[in-house]
Amino acid sequence: MTAYHLFLLVLSIYIFFLVLTGFYFNKKHHSQVDFWLAGKSVGALSIGFSAAASWLTAGALLAVIGFYMLLGMGSVWGFVAPNILALVIIAFFVKKIKSLPSITQPELLELRYGNYLRLPVAIIITVVMILFAVADIKGFAMVLQVFYGIDPTYAALIVGLAVAVYVTLGGLSAVITSDIVQFLFLSVFIMVMSCIVMSSATGAADISLGQLLTSAPQGWWNPASIGLPMVLIFVFAIVPGWITEQDPWQRVWAAKDEKAARNGMLLGSLLVAIVFGGCALIAVGLNTIYPEIGSAGFPMGMAKAEPALLAFIMDSRFSDFSLALCAVALAAAAMSCADTFAASGASCIARDIYQRYLHRDADKRQMSIVSRFSVLLIVFLATLGSFFITNIIDAIHIATFIASASYFFVLMGGLYWSRATGPGALASLWTGFFMQTGLVVFDLIKTAPMSPPYLESIHPVFMGHGVIASMLTSGTVFVAVSLVTKRSRQENLEPFFKKDQGYVEPEYQHAQLTTDHN
Repeated sequence: MTAYHLFLLVLSIYIFFLVLTGFYFNKKHHSQVDFWLAGKSVGALSIGFSAAASWLTAGALLAVIGFYMLLGMGSVWGFVAPNILALVIIAFFVKKIKSLPSITQPELLELRYGNYLRLPVAIIITVVMILFAVADIKGFAMVLQVFYGIDPTYAALIVGLAVAVYVTLGGLSAVITSDIVQFLFLSVFIMVMSCIVMSSATGAADISLGQLLTSAPQGWWNPASIGLPMVLIFVFAIVPGWITEQDPWQRVWAAKDEKAARNGMLLGSLLVAIVFGGCALIAVGLNTIYPEIGSAGFPMGMAKAEPALLAFIMDSRFSDFSLALCAVALAAAAMSCADTFAASGASCIARDIYQRYLHRDADKRQMSIVSRFSVLLIVFLATLGSFFITNIIDAIHIATFIASASYFFVLMGGLYWSRATGPGALASLWTGFFMQTGLVVFDLIKTAPMSPPYLESIHPVFMGHGVIASMLTSGTVFVAVSLVTKRSRQENLEPFFKKDQGYVEPEYQHAQLTTDHN
């Protein structure tokens, strides 16, 4: 049996477990609440592990290690810190989010503003989820290419088919359960690899562990080395998009109560921090083992820094079985994110587009079929997109920036500002979306290969494809148009600002409200 065939055997056993999970939860579904929100009965521990797993993709972890190697701890503000901060911030919004009668964010915005927003927001969220899933598939493709020389097409098919099968069967319940296993698999892999890499580095340099940790260049361990202005720019460019991302909100709605949701988000942030801490130790060791990578600098060294851990594993000549376990651990990371984004995007297609605009009277059987087809569609489009997008972190950032610029103010303003109006929200949504999309396209076209982004070279405030400029414009439009247009109707405001609401199940409450709107 070849090394690749052994990997396929181990992966098949793992996927078989995931499929069984999907079959198990498929028998428990009696409504859309069961399928998309796991029956609203998930505990804090499951929420925490799932929240962490859904934001730790294989490609992103490899990229984070690469950034650590080239830029030190100052690089945390480009990806690591926003992950942790976003989950902590969402924990403070749990009471408000949990009290609202919705299954998806587009449904929530229709309740708040009327029927202006649901379709465009559903489309934008779907696009964002597809872009996130692209990064997962790209990361796993890199793993198989380095380990086994496999064409990226096969890697995309492996992740895509596996995720499609168990998510279409089990919905969010299957996603959360598999996320727990996937996080444990991934975290053990990172911790074991940090020990192995550090041991190899101390042996190669003939120094102690303490000497290795202090041998990093001056300022390497300082997370504020990039300066406070740059820290703030990164935070405002990335965090808004992640705290308004639909998938953690769905986990809040899926939690059995506010306490479970809040503690779950806080636990998730802690688990993410632990994994990224392990990545930092791996980067320290790899810099000692491969000093030529760090000396190349950023961005020139990124091409070798990103797959450096994979190169180390190959250079270490692990046994075929150990190599297969490493590959499956990284496959688990890819799947734990891809399944989340597939479920989140599919809920928008099935509930917010099909049921709301195409077939309002769809019965349970029809919605079950459409929901499963929507998962397949998201996975297919993400797989297709993985052949056209080359930069893993950039795919994640582009999706984040589009979310930040288009519906951050619309969503958060709707929750906490009673004067926000439907016309203001719609104007802000399209202004942010088109402006940010245009800036991304312009920046990508103008940026030379292996060079810093063109817009960033003009001024640091334009980093992140100019997302801060887009957000300022979108926020200004949101406030200005809301102030000059008629206040929202009382029936739209009551669920968000009235105390002691006492709602029935979301799907029935929604049906009543949308009938009133029309």
